[in-house]
Amino acid sequence: MPIYDYRCRECDERFDELARNPDVKVACPSCGAAAAERLLSVFAGVGGSSLQDAAPDWSRVAAKRAASCGPGCGCHH
Repeated sequence: MPIYDYRCRECDERFDELARNPDVKVACPSCGAAAAERLLSVFAGVGGSSLQDAAPDWSRVAAKRAASCGPGCGCHH
């Protein structure tokens, strides 16, 4: 279920509301006015890492694996 942003037309209070149906009128939690105005919301993604942190650099991973002799070798390449 999406969370919508609203603004009260009476007291100008801004709030968000979890709504199953976006067409249902939402009351202002501050003043109780019957119909708040739904605002355009920005998309919120889950996480917080940048694209650079999210994807591994495969060229570095491959180079590291190629330089290694394998587990237990002890040469510390």
